[in-house]
Amino acid sequence: MLYWTLMFFVIALIAGVLGFGGIAAATAEIAKILFFLFLVLFAASLIMGLFRRR
Repeated sequence: MLYWTLMFFVIALIAGVLGFGGIAAATAEIAKILFFLFLVLFAASLIMGLFRRR
């Protein structure tokens, strides 16, 4: 999931440099959503791992 976040971020940067503002904004939003989804799933995995060990 982090791989896809980075890919969308790179696409947003390239689109922004080339002047495609709409595409850059859309891909930046997708990257942001994927990153926060990754953080939530990572935190849930850590919490579940802590409870499983006890």
